[in-house]
Amino acid sequence: MKTPLITLLSLLVFLISSLAAKQPNVIIILADDLGYGDLGCYGHTQIKTPNLDRMAEEGARLTQFNCPASFCAPTRAALMTGRYPFRCGMTANPAPDGGPVADALHLPEKEVTLAQVLKSSGYATGMVGKWHLGHKAGFLPTERGFDEYYGIPYSNDMRPVQVLENTQVIEYPVVQATLTRRYTERALGFIERSKDRPFFLYLAEAMPHKPLAASEAFYKKSGAGLYGDAVAELDWSVGQVLAKLKELGLDENTLVLFSSDNGAWFGGSTGGLRGMKGSQWEGGYRVPMIARWPGKIPAGHLSDQMAITMDLFATVLEVTGAKMPDERVLDGRSIMPLFTSAAKSPHEHLFGHFNSKLANIRDARWKLHVLPATQLKLKPGSDGRWLDPRAPDGVTILAPYEQYNIDAFPGLNTGDAAAKMQLFDLQNDPGEQHDVAAQHPDEVKRLMAAYEAMNKDVPVIEEVKRTPYKK
Repeated sequence: MKTPLITLLSLLVFLISSLAAKQPNVIIILADDLGYGDLGCYGHTQIKTPNLDRMAEEGARLTQFNCPASFCAPTRAALMTGRYPFRCGMTANPAPDGGPVADALHLPEKEVTLAQVLKSSGYATGMVGKWHLGHKAGFLPTERGFDEYYGIPYSNDMRPVQVLENTQVIEYPVVQATLTRRYTERALGFIERSKDRPFFLYLAEAMPHKPLAASEAFYKKSGAGLYGDAVAELDWSVGQVLAKLKELGLDENTLVLFSSDNGAWFGGSTGGLRGMKGSQWEGGYRVPMIARWPGKIPAGHLSDQMAITMDLFATVLEVTGAKMPDERVLDGRSIMPLFTSAAKSPHEHLFGHFNSKLANIRDARWKLHVLPATQLKLKPGSDGRWLDPRAPDGVTILAPYEQYNIDAFPGLNTGDAAAKMQLFDLQNDPGEQHDVAAQHPDEVKRLMAAYEAMNKDVPVIEEVKRTPYKK
């Protein structure tokens, strides 16, 4: 007796549905300017982060996770492409108020984003928050692989501060005090709408980038100042996402990755590392990294192996089975083994950018500053404080007089003066205080050879000069 056609079709639909159900969901939560030492599970004694601490207890935490550049857009480009910034053509920050060149800057059209790869594999793709890979028509998230988008498309201190939904401006001026709460609500809505199919959510939080802001529910509640308030609400946001997954029964089929785009700004903490955001010291590059996937990642796992932002791209490709459309060079490597075992780093070396140039190279122990490390310098006024020359853009912040200033330096600001070809022993001198190049010439030679091999691939790119802000 022949099987009815309708029965065969029903079986086919069932098999396809079963296969789709096995594809894991992926959520990447990226904080903005969160320092290596800003979370309780990374040693902060005042800021309380119970949800992220619990996420680390239930999953894996990395202690040697770096970003490839110490400021926003290049790292975000590396995350979205799996490639070093010099390779994916994004070595500077787009800025609508930074002059015509910075205003037009965007991720090159030839680059393939993680959202595009996953969408081609049947995933629903949603983004909430800071994009910073191009804010002109043609280069926004919904034009680079995301089904939907809600957020400020660049830093929350860039003018005009405005919220977009997909490609349209829907809010100006922006009430930043409610931004974290609204981003969270949008993220939860996307999860709810996408629960019956595999999905990828990229939640690029606004905090704790300046200007710091927190809703009334968190303002002056942390006991750790406005910075603590903003991080506490960021932590709440992560907790809401994890709770939604449990509520919908998606917990065990969802990989959640949490990190930051670069080191801390004033008011944050580098956890005892030298420098801060914008510098080439470790305080600019090293950031938190927490991964959670019940049943796949063992609870309380800790790894001190080197990894870098682009590895998240490669990790997601591995766990989802998604394929790149071509054979382009990917610098990221899957770090699932680091999340689940005592595996060694997939990298022999990591490289750090200074704009379009490779500034340094490190391995498990040594770091060579081929170029002199730079430090962010803001010119203080007569009262010793720095004042942003731009006027407020609408209702931008809840507490304008509580923003942190240059006296709240987040990391070490001591040690040997920066110079080219300095060598630091990161195992015994994680704060990069003492140059030991003269004592270890063989290490300098070895690292320099690896640097020169990679540097052959670095194109000569004219630096993007931003127009100075004017009062």
